[in-house]
Amino acid sequence: MANRDALRAFQSRLASRLQAARTSGVSASWLAVEAGDAKYLFPLGHAGEIFPWNPPQPVPYVQPWFLGVANLRGGVYGIVQLSAFATGQAAPPANEATRAQSRLVALNEMLEVNCALLIDRLVGLRGVEAFTASQAPDDGAPAWLGHAYTDAAGERWQEINLQALSQQPQFLSIGA
Repeated sequence: MANRDALRAFQSRLASRLQAARTSGVSASWLAVEAGDAKYLFPLGHAGEIFPWNPPQPVPYVQPWFLGVANLRGGVYGIVQLSAFATGQAAPPANEATRAQSRLVALNEMLEVNCALLIDRLVGLRGVEAFTASQAPDDGAPAWLGHAYTDAAGERWQEINLQALSQQPQFLSIGA
């Protein structure tokens, strides 16, 4: 119970900080998340609302990374497992303890795609000052991959351009 209260408090603080960053021009540029073994950065302007894990209704004959559809605050959203989409491999099934930290990050309404990305854990907000180095995407990398950043601990964070992702034919073609 204490973990659940702490998680709710964290979510509340994060939501407040996200709102403050959007309205006051705070230097935070990204929402930092973990999905699978990777760490990702979502531009704040492209990320939408963050929802707790809500098991989607499965849809037949779709890609393994498309988990189904879910009702999120009265809207129907397609749920994409980010780790499976990014690696091209089906992720192992998650247990209940893992799903307790999982979140659904909806794409911003301005992108006009009712989609939410399943991530394993919210890490917080990050600004450019949190990183010591950056590297441009390799030639031939998908258009939705942005720069890779390295933090002071040597961890690699991959920026994902959610606007470019939402327009990719591979992302939009969920049929198997």
